[in-house]
Amino acid sequence: MPSIKVYNMKGSEVGTLELSEKVFGVEYNEPLIHQAVVTRLANERQGTKSTLTRSEVRGGGKKPWRQKGTGNARQGSIRAPQWIKGGVVFAPKSRDFSKDMNKKAKIAALLSALSKKVADGELIVIDELTVKEGKTKEIAAMQKALNLNKTAVVVMDNDDQKVILAARNVEKLSTLPVAQISTYEVVANAKVVLTAGAVKKIEEVYGA
Repeated sequence: MPSIKVYNMKGSEVGTLELSEKVFGVEYNEPLIHQAVVTRLANERQGTKSTLTRSEVRGGGKKPWRQKGTGNARQGSIRAPQWIKGGVVFAPKSRDFSKDMNKKAKIAALLSALSKKVADGELIVIDELTVKEGKTKEIAAMQKALNLNKTAVVVMDNDDQKVILAARNVEKLSTLPVAQISTYEVVANAKVVLTAGAVKKIEEVYGA
């Protein structure tokens, strides 16, 4: 059973925490993690681009000049692609980029990503996350104390709006409630910070 140190917001060690082997000791599965990340990014694509083909552009029903005898190249419509205001060749159309991934695979990818963070020493557990004044400087001080120099995501056991607002303008730091944790958030950040409460909830949901 993996064990990890617990810190407070000032960066001081305040104890240790035994982590569930079923959640934080899972074998690394890179293909599954890759699939989860690709699925997430694909589902964020809007796919709303759309331009008009020559058959959809308004006008151009009449042949601009007769076929022969004018000295000009033959033309069938002023809405052909080579004309200004003409249609677009192979015009991009709205499409659905979304992908699907079954629930068990999603969970396995998440647990594999979290376990990798633990193994690499890139997962930090703090006893609690509170801000008295709701000021950015409070979160910035925690960021400095925990040496979060690169991108980091702080996973909370609740959706404390004071914390969310205080962290909103802190560079390279993002926050989210534990219910929204995903494989993408774990691998996209250099470090993952979990509150002790968040660890407990993750183990309750996925460690059964």
